[in-house]
Amino acid sequence: MGFYQDRIVPHLVNLSMRNSRLAPYRERIASRAAGRVLEIGVGAGANLPLYTDRATEVLGVEPHPRLLNMAASKIGRVPTKLIEGSAESIPLDDSSVDTVVTTWTLCTIPDIAKALTEMRRVLKPGGQLLFVEHGLSPDQGVRKWQDRLNPVWKKIAGGCNLNRPITDLIEAAGFRVSRLEKGYMQGPKPMTFMYEGTARRM
Repeated sequence: MGFYQDRIVPHLVNLSMRNSRLAPYRERIASRAAGRVLEIGVGAGANLPLYTDRATEVLGVEPHPRLLNMAASKIGRVPTKLIEGSAESIPLDDSSVDTVVTTWTLCTIPDIAKALTEMRRVLKPGGQLLFVEHGLSPDQGVRKWQDRLNPVWKKIAGGCNLNRPITDLIEAAGFRVSRLEKGYMQGPKPMTFMYEGTARRM
């Protein structure tokens, strides 16, 4: 999850991509996070310096200890706790966070339905899920290429999926998408169709 978010996925989405292209997405998501925030797949901590005073605490869940060590050096002004754990089994109490954040993470989680159910479980009623993810394109020609490339892509990109229908998966887990922006980022279309939005726990 976090390893591929911070290392492999941004590189392979576009061989010439620079992190500066991802920064505006990260900044928008982090600026909307409020209250007690849970970041899924915190990775090496790219988002941690971007959280604002709207957040009272940040909890970063990540399965890779080495990346958690790297993230510790990125902690910003918001009190932050880094937790070794999996998105499919979040080590937090029910209804204990106000905001869940995912950035280029849902593509790699093996059991995405279980992970989203866990995110809903730990959110307070009315809590928000903030996400920016790449996934299934609305264009038939691009979708065909996504389906063709996905088996090989998963092998070379550590389980990353090109063709996950992000909003459908989120809504199937019991969320209502209240804000959504979609479109291609610069780069090969099968890898760069972005979903950015907010969903509420129903």
